[in-house]
Amino acid sequence: MQKNILLILTLFTSFITYGQRIETVYLNPKDSTTNRYVAVFPENETVKSYMVLLDAFRNSPKDVLSQTDIPKYASQNGILTIIPILKTGSSFFGSDWASQQSLKEILEHVVTKHQLQGKDFFIGGFSIGGTCAVKYSELSIENNYPIKPKAVFAIASPLDWERYYNAAKRVVRLSNPEKVNQEVFFMIDRIEKEMKGTPKTALKNFYINSPYSFSDTTQKAIKSLIKTPIMLISEPDIQWGLKERGYDLSYNNITDHSAMINELQRLGNTNAVLVTTIDKGYRKPNNIRHPISWSIADPEQIIKWLQSQ
Repeated sequence: MQKNILLILTLFTSFITYGQRIETVYLNPKDSTTNRYVAVFPENETVKSYMVLLDAFRNSPKDVLSQTDIPKYASQNGILTIIPILKTGSSFFGSDWASQQSLKEILEHVVTKHQLQGKDFFIGGFSIGGTCAVKYSELSIENNYPIKPKAVFAIASPLDWERYYNAAKRVVRLSNPEKVNQEVFFMIDRIEKEMKGTPKTALKNFYINSPYSFSDTTQKAIKSLIKTPIMLISEPDIQWGLKERGYDLSYNNITDHSAMINELQRLGNTNAVLVTTIDKGYRKPNNIRHPISWSIADPEQIIKWLQSQ
């Protein structure tokens, strides 16, 4: 660990428009594309707690800062925000072992560099970033990591890879292949690669890699979160999905969110919360309508909820 820390290089510090200092850190000076993070500091530079915020596929810390004010509200409340790009790159799968190990390494560095031992830690993310955040929370408890989140949240995130895979295959089966969004084909191939098979040939791998599994009656993954506050945020605009994409409820992440929260509540987690929104999903800078957007999450609500835990 110490040897790795010596390789870490802070390349620049700058300021964003609302006043917070931001710092970009590269854990490998020879790699400027991955294995790095942006730190957004509290306004008064006094760190009361810290949070990791993970983005979706093919995005960057710059995209997070442009799409949501969560770091801004965190800064105003003494929370240091860390926005990483893992070793696995911006196309990371999130719940896979390599991504989880990279996130663990970045967290260990952040805690050491900023002397955060003993301070409250939160984690959250959007889309695949939320998948990564929830999986880390589970693994940190299962494996007794020294850095465990006090609370976790996920925004419009897929959580059950078996459900997602079967739904994606159904989209293809029902559709004219030329009209199917290419992301559907990409995800089918990616899931088969990550799981080393399909639900019929490698169901155990789906259970191991998914933050939640509807068909896993042992509830193994989520049992670790019985005492962890968790908020799942979704905008289940079925009408938009049908009209714009030809997707029904089966290919909507609200399926995972509602089922997981229901099971956690039944297991005794009184701080398992499902938030659903209506007509809040718009992507900047052109405010393009999309229910899977950072904007469905109210930054002030999230920060208040985190600090109340």
